[in-house]
Amino acid sequence: MLKCKSKFMKTALLIASFGFMSANAFCAGTVTGKVSTAIPKYAVDNVVYLVGVKGPVVPQHGVVDQKSLVFVPHVTAVPVGSTVEFKNNDKVNHNIFSASAAKKFNLGTYNPGMSKNVLFDKPGAVNLLCNVHSEMSAWVVITENQYAAVTGKDGSFTIKNVPVGTYEITAWSEKLKPQGKTMVTVAEGKTSDITLKLAK
Repeated sequence: MLKCKSKFMKTALLIASFGFMSANAFCAGTVTGKVSTAIPKYAVDNVVYLVGVKGPVVPQHGVVDQKSLVFVPHVTAVPVGSTVEFKNNDKVNHNIFSASAAKKFNLGTYNPGMSKNVLFDKPGAVNLLCNVHSEMSAWVVITENQYAAVTGKDGSFTIKNVPVGTYEITAWSEKLKPQGKTMVTVAEGKTSDITLKLAK
C-alpha cells in the first residue's frame, strides 16, 4: 500500500499541470469472470457486484428505451444516487411504473419521442412495468457502489477500476440465487478472475 501511495504522489506531481486527475487510475485492479449455471439461458442479465468497497459513490446516468413493446436493455445496473432516463422510441404511447420497495413511481402515459428521468436513491431491485402493455417487464438494479456489471449472453462480466482490497462478490438474478459466499482479492494493476455459481 505504501508503494501504491508513493506512485500516486509521483504521478500526481507529473500531471498536476494538466488540471485533472482520476483517483480510480491508481491503486486499482480489475475483476472479471463468469456466472456458472446449469441453465445456460439464465447466464445473461445478472448483476454482479462488490460489497463493502469504501470510498465515494460515483452516480451514473443510465438509459432505458422502449422499442417494439420491449424495454431495452432488460436489466440496467446503476449505483445509488444515479438517474435513469426512460425513453419512448416506439410507435405507440407507453407508461412506466414500479411498485418495488426500492423505488415506487409512476411516469404516467407519454408519447413516442418523449423521455422522463427518475432518481434512484435507495439500493435494491426495481421491477419496471407498463400499464399500457402488461407483457412488458424489465429491471433497474441499484447497487451500493459503482463496482458492478451486467453479465453478457455467455455469463461473462468485467468490473474495472476496483480499489485494492478484499471484498465479497455476489450477484442479483431475476431467476436464480448465488450459491455460498465468494470473496475476491484485488491487487494493483492486476486482473482477478472469478466464477460465481447461481442456481434455483
